Amino acid sequence: MQLENKVALITGAGSGLGLATAQAFAREGARIMINDLREEVACHAASALGGEHASIGGDVSREADVDAMVRATLDRYGRIDILINNAGVPDSFVPTVDQPLEHWQRLIDIHLTGTYLVSKKVAPHMIAQGSGSIVNLSSIAGVLGLPVRTAYSAAKAGISMLTRVLGCEWGPHNVRVNAIAPGYILTPMTEELIREGKIDSDRVRRRTPMGKLGRPEDIAEAMIFLCSDRARFITTVIIPVDGGYCAWGAPSDAYTGELTGAIG
Repeated sequence: MQLENKVALITGAGSGLGLATAQAFAREGARIMINDLREEVACHAASALGGEHASIGGDVSREADVDAMVRATLDRYGRIDILINNAGVPDSFVPTVDQPLEHWQRLIDIHLTGTYLVSKKVAPHMIAQGSGSIVNLSSIAGVLGLPVRTAYSAAKAGISMLTRVLGCEWGPHNVRVNAIAPGYILTPMTEELIREGKIDSDRVRRRTPMGKLGRPEDIAEAMIFLCSDRARFITTVIIPVDGGYCAWGAPSDAYTGELTGAIG
């Protein structure tokens, strides 16, 4: 029970990585406010967790919605110990010259501005209580150049720097700010991209030293560590959870073993 009696606000937690994190946090004793853009999805996820967990809809890029989700969490639990900035939307995989400005703006608003805005609204309460842990979702797309993923990559790189800046600013108040940079993880979104032919899972596995894709639980376990007291002296770091993908630099396959039917 590494997070016993901790209160966590998790954005975008109705499915995928956010839901896996909520499930893992509940297992470790945390009380969770699940946010999702789709209120009914957030409500269903919280109900499935049972116990003292709750939900609220809202768009992380809208200040009024963020104010409401922070206030709802404080009204219900009296404090916020953990913030997971997980909310995000998928990229279009369209060449940059063909991308409408609206697409760029929406991804920047949700990923980068949303992370900034929710952190800004939660931080005063963490500072007042003298403790807190914020974990942001960056990506290997914020480290490596991924063609046609322009807005997504720029937003994730921004989140990494925002993590460092806020961690330095709020460290004196014992508020830690870190980030996870997932590699290719088998979320419903990734599985759909594989089915559509936008991601070649065999090529990804060959490029990954561990020869497989990750699973949502892999991200959740890293989140638990960063939010636990075991990480009490860790702040401003961006941890890749990618099976070694970002580290591989040789002009050859990283994994030369047999590719099994299971991709994760």
